Amino acid sequence: MSSCSSMASLLSPRPTASLMNKVNRVSSITSTITQPKAHLTFMKNERLHGLSLMTNAKMAVEGEVLGKESVSVDGKDYGVVSVHHVGILCENLERSLEFYQNVLGLEINEARPEDKLPYRGAWLWVGSEMIHLMELPNPDPLTGRPQHGGRDRHTCIAIRDVSKLKTILDKAGIPYTLSRSGRPAIFTRDPDANALEFTQVDV
Repeated sequence: MSSCSSMASLLSPRPTASLMNKVNRVSSITSTITQPKAHLTFMKNERLHGLSLMTNAKMAVEGEVLGKESVSVDGKDYGVVSVHHVGILCENLERSLEFYQNVLGLEINEARPEDKLPYRGAWLWVGSEMIHLMELPNPDPLTGRPQHGGRDRHTCIAIRDVSKLKTILDKAGIPYTLSRSGRPAIFTRDPDANALEFTQVDV
């Protein structure tokens, strides 16, 4: 099995067409949360066991799961559902896609409105959420970053098997560090020194 397909198998399945339509639809968030609550979260051994699209979000803190109502301001619930995407700056889109597609196995979301955005980029599926690559000037230095990505700004992706990802990164010659806490998690950086964490979850 190729590194690309191996990594892709570690991530959550690509969302169904109906979910893609919801993700890409330009509408108010309230129209999304009027649907019946889809409780897709499962609890096991007091740890986060799956992903959720429900308004009553769950937070994992130091291995313990705490129930938390949707965020409200001045008593007004504005309907937090989930993280929709993470924006990552890159100097060269092709170089970044080589890493995110060919090493990590992420698939492109073709719905990116190329003709409406004044910069090059790509949207990549991470389960039902996305990474948005943006070819724009990066104000952050590429040198002097912490060796361990966990001590830097980072994006965390839930995967099924850290040991398989470790093999993929070893084969590609990409350096990484393991979680200092001893939990199954691995940290690496993309070609622009953006820190990425991959944490193992039970699905």
